[in-house]
Amino acid sequence: MKTIIHAESAPAAIGPYSHGTSYGNLIFTSGQLPVCKEKGGVVDGGITAQSIQSLENLKYVLEAGGGSLETVLKTTCYLAEISDFAAFNEVYKTYFKTDCPARSCFAVKDLPLGVKVEVEAIAHVKI
Repeated sequence: MKTIIHAESAPAAIGPYSHGTSYGNLIFTSGQLPVCKEKGGVVDGGITAQSIQSLENLKYVLEAGGGSLETVLKTTCYLAEISDFAAFNEVYKTYFKTDCPARSCFAVKDLPLGVKVEVEAIAHVKI
């Protein structure tokens, strides 16, 4: 049975979707934008600050679903500019240090709210 994931620490969805869903032992997150719940908007700063916030929001959703960054099987990372790839990787490797998940990372034409990055994941529940 599908279960809806709501993460209290993550900002509210900006559309008709949930933070994530789980089915059995799998967790599927929605794309996490660099929106700070406390600020109520996109974090200030460039790709580094936005990458940190997106990955923090991803962590909140995974934890609310019974997983963690360590249980991530695959991420999909969207960048507004491919020139930010190296800077994004510098942040990403601080969250996924060893046994990194599979990943797709590519540039897209536009992202919601004019942000520079969005990250989603597929993970499993902690065993």
